[in-house]
Amino acid sequence: MGPLGAAGFSRRDFLRLGAAAGLSFVAPPFAWAQGEPGEDLATSLIVLWLDGGPSQLETFDPKPGTRIGGPTRAIDTRVPGVRFCADLPRLAERADKLAVLRSVVTREGEHQRGRYLMRTGKPLLPTVAQPSVGAVLAHELPREGLEIPPHVALLANDPPRGGFLGAELNAFVVGDPKDPLPDLVSPAGEERFAARMEDLALLERGFARGRPGRAQDTQHHTLARRARSMMESEQVAAFDYRREPERTIEAYGDDPFGRACLVARRLVETGVPAVEVTLDGWDSHANNFEVHTELAERLDRAFAALLDDLIERELLRKTIVLCCGEFGRTPRINALEGRDHWTRGFSVVLAGGGLRSGVVVGETDPEGERPPADPVRVPDLYATLYARLGVDGSQWFDSDQGRPIQLNSGEPLRQLLPA
Repeated sequence: MGPLGAAGFSRRDFLRLGAAAGLSFVAPPFAWAQGEPGEDLATSLIVLWLDGGPSQLETFDPKPGTRIGGPTRAIDTRVPGVRFCADLPRLAERADKLAVLRSVVTREGEHQRGRYLMRTGKPLLPTVAQPSVGAVLAHELPREGLEIPPHVALLANDPPRGGFLGAELNAFVVGDPKDPLPDLVSPAGEERFAARMEDLALLERGFARGRPGRAQDTQHHTLARRARSMMESEQVAAFDYRREPERTIEAYGDDPFGRACLVARRLVETGVPAVEVTLDGWDSHANNFEVHTELAERLDRAFAALLDDLIERELLRKTIVLCCGEFGRTPRINALEGRDHWTRGFSVVLAGGGLRSGVVVGETDPEGERPPADPVRVPDLYATLYARLGVDGSQWFDSDQGRPIQLNSGEPLRQLLPA
């Protein structure tokens, strides 16, 4: 089944599949009401998801001239003593806006398990489905007047899910923004579409007669109402990158990832609290250096443009950007000129949201093979995100099986929090 909102789905499919696919624009009735976040807190998160697992050695922790460095060159950044891969010149110029974690460690070296951990902050267990960070934010940071999904995934292969918070908080999936939401425009015209909706309501009223009272208040009805509200909302324009000046589109790169990053900015500007953008293809078991040269250039252009855009629009203080994949890659270069999966010290990059910038947390050894002395755990990364977003990471929920589940057990990284 293709992504919701992508070409090939009619509005009928869009509504019929809503419950199964978990349209995330259904506002949960149990949404936590905490009022407006404090003035100094972030309100949105953009995740740049590097699917497949990028090499730390070909991105943010290069080691040229060593046994493990390969042909990768390093360049100085705006932060003295900090070097990036030479394929990231724009980000090197903006390193003072970034926080680089170089010693992230996990035990999850398989793609599915690694994705799950890095998206939820919890390991994959058969007993409970954990919500992704985007689902948590959609649940914890409800936005009055938001008529489009609060949790959006662009270009996702394996979209983040709502877990025990409910399928209604699954990410709303959008493909290439060139044609993101074609099925939200009625080919029958507004009058005919309204008549069809009235006919549907008449049929459903007949169906509900004689059935339990709550039969009239099902997720299907809510999905239909929300879908129609979205179809009629001016906020849908946030998905249309073509409304931007040509120079802005060019700055991001007029390719799927660049367009999706531009849409991510438009979404958070509209009020969406959680957006994920996928750049696929990092699983470089062969031809690692060629793969990373091509992908790093696309990441460099779009990530740098996103930073500039958020700064220009005074959104960076309120928006956290998280750039990561499910793990890193081995220091050892294999026989196919590739690098394999690596969990004992890889890089994650953060920006914005009031986090400290121009800092590096953690260090790998010159050969990149020994466990780092100052490891960063994923629960601590998530505790940091939640702290800056005004979410109580220590709170408990009841799982769909009735088990008490703590959202997060980590401690915020003090090196990243403002003084």
